[in-house]
Amino acid sequence: MESFTIGIFALIVIFGAALFGMFVKSRLPEHHLTPDSRDAIKLATAIIGTLSALALGLLIASAKRSFDDAGAELRATAARILVLDRVLAHYGPETAEMRQSLRRLVEHRKLEIDNGMLNSDSLNDGLDVEPIQDRLRDLVPTTDGQRWLQSRALQLTGQVAETRWSRPETEAGGFPGVFVVFIVFWLALLFTSFGLLAPGNATVVVFLLVSAISVAGALVLIIDMDHPYLGYIRVSDAPLRLAMERLAKP
Repeated sequence: MESFTIGIFALIVIFGAALFGMFVKSRLPEHHLTPDSRDAIKLATAIIGTLSALALGLLIASAKRSFDDAGAELRATAARILVLDRVLAHYGPETAEMRQSLRRLVEHRKLEIDNGMLNSDSLNDGLDVEPIQDRLRDLVPTTDGQRWLQSRALQLTGQVAETRWSRPETEAGGFPGVFVVFIVFWLALLFTSFGLLAPGNATVVVFLLVSAISVAGALVLIIDMDHPYLGYIRVSDAPLRLAMERLAKP
């Protein structure tokens, strides 16, 4: 489910809960909202608010870690590709076609990130260096230097291939749906209590609506950040741009 869709769903549920609380308040007998009853509601609300804050904190920490890891992996991959290109250049003219293929892979990956075209399959295919690995194995080095360069190039392509498979599971999975549902449920309970305790005037309704939009917007940003290649908040493609400027140079 996309983050924006979840945000709209959360907004409807949360603000609807506040309106429901106001509706229930207008129908309840007066003795149901005595000071003692209000105090009990406030205590229950404090517990739910604490649980919601803890859950949102866990979501933020997880999303931030996922976003930072994606950025670090992209920078590491760009650096390895640059080193791989220089290793191939030192090997000799036999690797010219492989260097051009490497540049095309980086260009393709950058275009996908810029256009938000990535999905689980393209995360696998975007930096597929296995064909280059196959051609590297077919090389027949004639000197010790070329043998070392071939070994080093295979090591680098192995590292790039390993990074290639480290993101798809995160991108396809995201936060557990049940966890998000419980957070929305807790927030709805909070706003229901706000509707029960607040006076039913236009100012309160507008303020509750703005608050619900803020909470739903925060949830959208948190979930979106957990998909650093697919969402609206994406990792910077600067490492790939820098790599492209230096790739395939003599």
